[in-house]
Amino acid sequence: MTPLLAYHGDPKLKRHYLSRVRAHQKADEIVQAYGYWKDGKGCAVGCTLHSGRHEQYPIELGIPEELAHLEDHFFEHLPVAIAKKWPARFLSAIKPGADLARVYDLWSAWNLIDPVDGVIVRVTNDFPEVQKIVREAGEACLSGHRIDLTEAARAAEAARAAGATLAAGGTGAARAAGAARAAWAARAARAARAAEAVEAARATGAAGDARVAWGARVAWSAWAVEAARAAWAAYYNKSSDKLIELLEAA
Repeated sequence: MTPLLAYHGDPKLKRHYLSRVRAHQKADEIVQAYGYWKDGKGCAVGCTLHSGRHEQYPIELGIPEELAHLEDHFFEHLPVAIAKKWPARFLSAIKPGADLARVYDLWSAWNLIDPVDGVIVRVTNDFPEVQKIVREAGEACLSGHRIDLTEAARAAEAARAAGATLAAGGTGAARAAGAARAAWAARAARAARAAEAVEAARATGAAGDARVAWGARVAWSAWAVEAARAAWAAYYNKSSDKLIELLEAA
């Protein structure tokens, strides 16, 4: 099988799409939480394709579809000022003719089992089954094996059993597993990362302690929300940087 090459090996194609997203950026038409593409505005994918069809990335740009979903996911979660520059940064990092087939797997492995930044570092020894799932998932990504959605749901349920409940919007780990359209590793990682944010806030707080005054609880709750937001922001900044690093190296 002929490998899929970025921009189909054509520098002119890169310039075309990069010029398009930069024009949208300059016109302030790259918008979070807006929809893929309407009235000349849209998200990262929308302003690249002028549609919301992620499956067109391999056809039009020579970029694997899963990277389109990952680009889209980061765009919606990065700080606004950074998000507006994100589509151009993403496209700029990719060299015409690069084989990007392994980039998503390598990013997922880093996200799951990196000894410094991986999800595995945040799962305590109290939950060996969750550690096992995360470790096996990361190793599978390194070997290029994509785990199916049944196993993704199993991972999410294990995370929920370990108390990994998402902070954002009160949604649970199972919903996190079903929400992302990219490969399963990102799904499980989102649940684990959200749990990390919640636990980081809880570790120094006193929520649930009946001896704490109501006013203190309210103050803690507000702080916890901000701490969780800060943890999310730090995660998305670092993980998007990692994706760029892998794209540039491909």
